[in-house]
Formats: sequence, structure tokens, C-alpha cells
Amino acid sequence: MSASLIERTPSAYDYPLLIKHLLHTPLATAPEQEIVYRDRSRYTYRTLRHRIGQLASGLAGLGLRPGDTVAVMDWDSHRYLECFFAIPMMGAVLQTVNIRLPLEQILYTLNHAGADFILCHTDLLPILDSIKDRLETVKTFVLLSDESGVAEHPSSPFAFAAEYEDLLAKSSEYLDFPDFDENTRATTFYTTATTGNPKGVYYSHRQLMLHTLTVLGSLASFAAHQRLHRGDVYMPLTPMFHVHAWGIPYMTTALGIKQVYPGRYLPEMLLALIKREKVTFSHCVPTILHMLLTHPAVNTVDLSGWKVIVGGSALPKGLAKMALDRGIDIWGGYGLSEACPCLTSAQLKPGMSELDAYTQLDYLTKAGLPYLLVDLRVVDEQMHDVPHDGKATGEVVVRAPWLTQGYLKDPENSENLWRDGYLHTGDIGNIDPEGYLRITDRVKDVIKSGGEWISSLVIEDIISQHPGVSEVAVIAIPDEKWRERPLALVVLKREGVSTVTEQQLQVHVQAWVDQGAISKWAVPDIRFVDTLEKTSVGKLDKKVLRQKYGLVDFSL
Repeated sequence: MSASLIERTPSAYDYPLLIKHLLHTPLATAPEQEIVYRDRSRYTYRTLRHRIGQLASGLAGLGLRPGDTVAVMDWDSHRYLECFFAIPMMGAVLQTVNIRLPLEQILYTLNHAGADFILCHTDLLPILDSIKDRLETVKTFVLLSDESGVAEHPSSPFAFAAEYEDLLAKSSEYLDFPDFDENTRATTFYTTATTGNPKGVYYSHRQLMLHTLTVLGSLASFAAHQRLHRGDVYMPLTPMFHVHAWGIPYMTTALGIKQVYPGRYLPEMLLALIKREKVTFSHCVPTILHMLLTHPAVNTVDLSGWKVIVGGSALPKGLAKMALDRGIDIWGGYGLSEACPCLTSAQLKPGMSELDAYTQLDYLTKAGLPYLLVDLRVVDEQMHDVPHDGKATGEVVVRAPWLTQGYLKDPENSENLWRDGYLHTGDIGNIDPEGYLRITDRVKDVIKSGGEWISSLVIEDIISQHPGVSEVAVIAIPDEKWRERPLALVVLKREGVSTVTEQQLQVHVQAWVDQGAISKWAVPDIRFVDTLEKTSVGKLDKKVLRQKYGLVDFSL
């Protein structure tokens, strides 16, 4: 194709899309705004920029060079936010380490990514101690401590090159962050593996910038509810090691709003921070919200007006109603590690506030509408679009300018991820006439029974609306006659333990069958359990649940 390129004046600035440029606006418009870490630290955006420069200068003094990889093992903190900027701004790669993975998988991710530096919190030193002799590429260790000036840790055999706060105090501010190619890799992290080793995904400065600007634009575009704006107070409830805390810290920094980082997720501390710092905007997986709403201390906190995006797993209607009853402005979202992660948000369209409460709830608990620039389709096996009737299902495939371009050092799986030129999510869903996506299941979690494909998420959503149910997970179990049957693993509320029966829950589900909403094959077997196993990022771990409750090989 012949195209006419723009003429460029030799002295014109090209303005590459680099993470450093996100700092211009907050420093110009809100330099005195606060960034808070638990009850330990409180400083301004002006100080944030100063500390970013000091961190970069200190790491450079320890030998960090462009292209090197820095692995960070920390709780959600002001330090992590500084690393989000300083490390990529140097041209190095930030590896956010999932500290909740099994030890062998943590070791694998560090070696596979070729980590050169590790910055590790004192709480997490036992992890490093367990794998230290098998680290293949790490040359330098820096200690992170909530007690400033601690140069070493008596229980650890590591020779730390520095302690974080001491390193910053001794370093002059690194002012000259150079320009470089916007396609330079900025971050890497690893997906939660259901089989085999975790897969590494990676993102460039350009991708992170476009994700930040377009998702921020989408979140800020709604008139009243389900929005992020300059008057908000932000606190993440999705770990910063998991897909950059959904990329929201980059967005809130660009806006220059108050940010609150809670450290380790302890319900008492989270609720206290929401109350004390007047937090208005957060995001989390359903299990974290459930943990907070069922904690005794929740009754001491006014949560009205708190805006919460729930993703990572489908937002059950029962949990959503529990939140709405407390005045929380709640809605669902959808994304995945391979997508940086944000793809859709279930914000209500103008005029939908006039709908009845149950209809609004149905929309709010969907995956939602695509963010700006997201080309999202639901397709059949021949890559043909299925009808947007809210019923026809297929696999969700996407294109967007911030999707990972492959798996790190894994060309075979990368090609499979991107077959036919679209990123294949592995999620099954449908799109309704209003354009809202609903995820009905993971490909691997769909239950095949009596000739029907049954959505585990739909059954979970129905059971979650029973007043006696606290949590529920639905899995497939083998059945000699029907091949598979749905099994609902149910955690009851304390007041429901002595009154709710298996038969009552089956009658509850049968009501949806009688309305024609689900197949008769979807009425599950019921088993009451005390707890449900979760993954390292708080999602229901259906792999473990299937192993625990008798799954056999479905490939036969």
C-alpha cells in the first residue's frame, strides 16, 4: 500500500509512549496530593518523583543496566509503586513475582525470566532461603523492610547489597531518564498455571501507556456511577504482583489522585484504611470482597459510595446484592493476564438506571462492554461470529493494542494463543443485544451432561442468590450414565448451617429450570464443605477442587 507519511521537522519531539510521561500531569496539577502506605508512610507526589529518581540512581549504582530484569517480592506498598516507574524508566524490565505460587513455581519464574536483581520484603525471606541455591541468574539482592535502615536480616544467609530505604537515602536523584524505543519491554510476570509451569507474559512501554489511557478514558466516561475521577481515593485490593494490579496504579498516578497501599491483605487493616483514608475506588476478585463483607469489623465501616470493580472470576449476583445492600457501587469487569489485563467493564449505559433493580443487577454482574480500542468477538470453531442474542455461545477472542505478543520463550504456545490473528482467551461467553458480554465458563470448566453443555458459572450464580449460601463452586464429576454431572460445593452462612439442606438448594435451582432459564441437566448434586480452595490470586481453584472431589480423565 502506498501511503503519504507526515513530514517531520528535524527539531520536533517525537514523544515516544514511555511510562515516564505519566508523571507530567500529576506533578503539574497535584504535586501535594498524598500517597499512603498503611499506617507507616505518607508523602506527596513530589516526593514520589524524587524517590523514583533516587531508586533508579541507587540501582544503577549497584550495577543495573538497561535490559536487565529486576524481580520484586513485596506486598502492595509505596515501594512497589516506585518500582512500577523507576525500573522500566531506566530501560530495565520489572518482574512482578507472584509470591503466592508454590516454591518450585516461584523458582521457575525467576530462572525462566533471567532475573538479575531481586528486591525482597523481610516477610518473604523464607521463600528465598528455600530456593537460594538454585537461582541461576540473580547477582544482586536488595532488602525491603518496613523498619527503615535495616541493612541485613539476622535470620537470612543472603548478602544484601543494600536495604531499600538506606539505598534511597544514599542516592542522588536520577533526573535524566532517557528516551528509547516505546516498544522496549517494560514488565513481565507469569500466569497462574493450571497444568505445567506458569507462562511468562510481557508488555512494552507503548502497550502499558495505551492500556492506561484507554481504560482510564473508558472508566471516566460514564456520567454518575461506576466511574473513576480526580476526586477519588484509590486503594488496590488486587495484588500489585498480579497484572500490575490491573494497571490501575498507572491510571490513578496519571490522574494525580490520592492512593492508599495496604500491604498484606488483612481484613481488619483493609477496613480500617477504607474508613480512615475515605477510600472511594477499589478493585478485587470476588473472594476478597466476600472476605470483607463477612468480617465482623465491616459493621463499623460505612461503605456507601465505595466503588468496586470485581473481576478475575464472575461476580455472583448474591455477592453483588450483599454489596449493593451496603451502598457499594459495584460492577463486574473482565480481562486476563495475557491482556494486560482489562478488556470489558459492566458499567450501565445512560438510561439503564431507570430499569428495575433485578435487571440492573443482571447487567452489573456481566463481564460488560468492551473498553475503547478493544475488538472483541464471540466465535464458533470456524471463527464465525455467533448471534448477539444473549444465548448463542462461543469462544471469546480479542484484539487490542496492549495484548501480550506471546509467551516468553515459548513460541509453540504463543502461536496457539494467537491462532487466526486473534488472541484466544479460552473463555466461553455470549453477547446480548445491548452489546454486554457474559462469560459462561472456561473452556476447560464446561460440564458435559446428558448431551448438554452446562455452565458452572451460571449454576454458581443461581446458588449464590440463596440467602443461606456464603460461597459456592461448581465442578464436573464423572458419571457412568451421563459422562459428567455438576457437583455444587457449598459453604453455608453461619446461620444457615443448621437449617439449609441439599434438597432445598436443588429446589432453589429447579425454579430456574421451571422458568426455562437453564436445562434440567443443570440441577447439581450438592455437597456442603467448610472451605473452598483458592488460587494464589484468590480465585476458586477448580483444578484442586476437581482433584479433591474425584475428577477423572475427561479426555476419554
